[in-house]
Amino acid sequence: MSNSTLNTPETAFNDAHFRGALSQFATGVTIITTRDESGGFVGLTISSFNSVSLTPPLVLWSLSNKASSMPLFTTNSHYVINVLAADQASLAERFASRLPDRFDGVSFDLSPTGLPVLQGVAAWFECRNRSQYSEGDHTIFVGEVERCIFEPKPALVFHGSRFGTVEGLAPLK
Repeated sequence: MSNSTLNTPETAFNDAHFRGALSQFATGVTIITTRDESGGFVGLTISSFNSVSLTPPLVLWSLSNKASSMPLFTTNSHYVINVLAADQASLAERFASRLPDRFDGVSFDLSPTGLPVLQGVAAWFECRNRSQYSEGDHTIFVGEVERCIFEPKPALVFHGSRFGTVEGLAPLK
């Protein structure tokens, strides 16, 4: 048994401490894409992606209520969730930036609903914007997956505020 105190002044619960604790949970890295009202492409890096249900096929992700793209994602009928491959950290950084055209020089194809699917991703999910739940300072989006494609390859992960890979995982027995 450790004799350390769990709630010392050095580890007082605050936003920075909470964020640090959350950073210990390794997550996959995705880029969510859609179109704006003029037909231009919009995309942003998200690590809050999770499966919800197999029947019907549902996934979720969340977005800060302060995000400039919030109005698009709350009103658009569809979006694509691109799961980044291990060699795509630069794409994650690009789509997390404030660049005016994040798609400039980025290779992509169009999904059946005309949304960007980034080339080289490990998987992508085209979703109907099924429901939204405002919780705290974020909105949780639940998407009904209409189609998905994957290529078995190492995925990009985010842990401890750094990008990495999932190499060295033991196979399930």
